[in-house]
Amino acid sequence: MWRRRRSTHLAPPLKALSRRIATASGAILLGLVALTFAKAGDWAQHVFARIVAVWPYAPLILTPATFAVVMLATQRWSPEARGSGIPQVIAATRTPDVAARGPLVSLRTAAAKFGLTIAMLFAGGSVGREGPTVQISAALMVAVHRIFKVPISAGVLIAGGAAGVAAAFNTPLAGVAFAIEELASAYEQRVAVLVMAAVMISGLVSLGIAGDYVYFGAMRETLSVSAVLMISPIAGVTGGLAGGVFTRLVLRFAKSAHPALRRLRSRPVLFAAACGLAVAVLGLATAGSTWGTGYEATRSLVEGHGGSLWFGPAKFLAALATTLSGTPGGIFAPSLAVGAGVGNLLTPLFPESPAGAVVLLGMVAYFVGVVRAPLTAVIIITETTASRGMILPLFATALIADGVSALVSKERLYHGLAKPFLDTSAILEAERSGKAPSEDADRIPLG
Repeated sequence: MWRRRRSTHLAPPLKALSRRIATASGAILLGLVALTFAKAGDWAQHVFARIVAVWPYAPLILTPATFAVVMLATQRWSPEARGSGIPQVIAATRTPDVAARGPLVSLRTAAAKFGLTIAMLFAGGSVGREGPTVQISAALMVAVHRIFKVPISAGVLIAGGAAGVAAAFNTPLAGVAFAIEELASAYEQRVAVLVMAAVMISGLVSLGIAGDYVYFGAMRETLSVSAVLMISPIAGVTGGLAGGVFTRLVLRFAKSAHPALRRLRSRPVLFAAACGLAVAVLGLATAGSTWGTGYEATRSLVEGHGGSLWFGPAKFLAALATTLSGTPGGIFAPSLAVGAGVGNLLTPLFPESPAGAVVLLGMVAYFVGVVRAPLTAVIIITETTASRGMILPLFATALIADGVSALVSKERLYHGLAKPFLDTSAILEAERSGKAPSEDADRIPLG
């Protein structure tokens, strides 16, 4: 009896220790994978740029062909890897024990996400790594916890996804904010500790290997109060409106019963090829600035070097075409690039204000308009540009943009795109319990 009582007393501490070891191990692993993903993505874009330098019109064939092949591979072998990856994690948090055994956050899906996103960057697709990193990181965290036989809770998935954002951008605070605003529907203290531990460890891995870099370059200028009062409302309305339109178009295309849109959705590979051709043409028309993540053009605008006023609208169309194609790839980085373009459009209106500061307000406004996560947006932009003196103007602009975007599209983008993956979890749960799943005709093909 003494032994039984002793084992009973030891069980909770051992479980807690196992959970902490699993979280630390998962955070280290996903930090390394996130850095590898970043290096591979940069390499893919570099190779694409070299191909274009030798054969300027190669994208007219390479880009649509790759879009079509990636879409075909995604549909046939890993449909859960389509789109951003953030909607999949949101859906998985609703039924974590079921999702942990399903395809939404499996290692197979994570591997497919990794490879297919790199393929999209290799072809100039207007995608980012951040959303895919969230799904990959959540899958790694689940796998490690299963190895240590730790129960899978929503906190495990949230911690993995948040640490993925932190490692992708080298922004620890943004990872915590993203967990609060997007991934967690009910944020408890226990989950908070798990998230912060995972974010801290993955951040240290990134810092130790990649160094203390500023993602989009440093912008240390500020705006006067009078300038903020003039620029913030204009930037907030413009960016919020544009971001809301992007969200509305994506969700409308995904759910509309219009015969023309249904015909397009019924031929996903052909439609993906058409989207790829549009991305190729836009890239050629803008000297390649709209291809890939848009990092270089964004950094140039943030640092005040200026750029073409056409960059913002062209990047908007490239990101929209890539997202509608349904191929794997994130929305974060392209949205920040479009936002920089929106800010660049506003700079001629305020010639007395630092161009970089106006660009930042455009970035936060459009990003919030798309993602509807003001706190995450402000922290990401502050951390990636070292612009701590712009926190208050950024918050003011973000809040305005959030309100405007909500008027344009009541449904938030990631939560709308999570619906078909919630259906997947419901089917798995029904199979587990022996009940027949309910029919749902309103299925969204994007993610």
